[in-house]
Amino acid sequence: MVTVADVRAVALSLPRTTEHLIRDRVKFRVGKIVYAALSRDETVLGFGYPREEREALVAGDPVKFAFPSQSDMRFQWVHASMAELDVEEMTELVVGAWTMCVPKKVIRAYLGEDCL
Repeated sequence: MVTVADVRAVALSLPRTTEHLIRDRVKFRVGKIVYAALSRDETVLGFGYPREEREALVAGDPVKFAFPSQSDMRFQWVHASMAELDVEEMTELVVGAWTMCVPKKVIRAYLGEDCL
């Protein structure tokens, strides 16, 4: 099971990330783009994910992953149960969401030249 401290440690290690408390929810963003957020009760991690790939992700493990609310389907977003995630998988999801909102040069500087 992943904790809020685990998510915070990964997110805040990523360049240009800032943490914000918005309407009692912890959110991580780059500039004005939120790429990861925790539910108010801190049991669900919302994260950026390519729109065209999210159906396969949710279908692959519907216990772990869920679609956002209908009003949020227009965004590139998926929800994951914190109780079902391990630290390695959460790290992969958060870093993947972060890469969707930073310039490629920042990604290369952080992850290396072979990451793209």
